[in-house]
Amino acid sequence: MSFVRNARLLAKRGARLSLNRSYSDDMKLTFAAANKTFFDAAVVRQIDVPSFSGSFGILAKHVPTLAVLKPGVVQVTENDGKVTKYFVSSGSVTVNEDSSVQVLAEEAHNIEDIDVSEARQLLSKYQSEMSSAASDKAKAEAAIAVEVAEALVKAAE
Repeated sequence: MSFVRNARLLAKRGARLSLNRSYSDDMKLTFAAANKTFFDAAVVRQIDVPSFSGSFGILAKHVPTLAVLKPGVVQVTENDGKVTKYFVSSGSVTVNEDSSVQVLAEEAHNIEDIDVSEARQLLSKYQSEMSSAASDKAKAEAAIAVEVAEALVKAAE
């Protein structure tokens, strides 16, 4: 009997908490890197991000989330339907209860600005550095550089 009573109490509390959340119909995006601010509290329709727990899309009223970005493409769909893609090397994404989103990248560039042949040369350079690395530290640094360069080539193609 006490289990049923506790379950009802928890259900009532959960319903009351969900009614108190202040979700917004608009999603404001702030997307910045050390080299540039791409969006500053701009209202957008959708954001797709690559994270180490899997790639996911964000819409208004998304559940609050914190994730670590992995090297890949952040895609922003504006309210008018315009889609812009950016390569990010790493960083974080935060989704707040008020539907505001912050994407903070270590480095980010518009996909249109990436030269695929230069990206391939970079990948080749880091692969050779990884194969010739003598210490564990040098191997780990080269492996990270290879991962980023592979994602850069994939994004540019």
